Amino acid sequence: MKSAMLGRSISQVEVTNVSPHGFWRFVGEQELFVSFKDFPWFKDASIRQLSNVELPSEHHLYWPDLDIDLAVESLTHPERYPLISQAPPNKGLQPTKARPRVVKKRQTRSRLRG
Repeated sequence: MKSAMLGRSISQVEVTNVSPHGFWRFVGEQELFVSFKDFPWFKDASIRQLSNVELPSEHHLYWPDLDIDLAVESLTHPERYPLISQAPPNKGLQPTKARPRVVKKRQTRSRLRG
């Protein structure tokens, strides 16, 4: 038995795919690509953080976990928005490298025998 689709998706905005170069998201009926090169603050975000996106108004996207607001038009017409953020990616979201373990030698105390 196959399940038929009962209707259209009721989600107003959703992330549909993530790649090393960016992610795709639907807003209404339109799917757009968000490049990590053009929008670097998304690069180190988890899929959960990318997926948690809201549409507070028809032309405004908000990622609450990342505290990022974007006009939908900045994704559909990036040439109209030439000022790209120069903020570095959030290094706190990247895994830390293992630090070399420092082993201190114990000082031995000689006992005085009397």
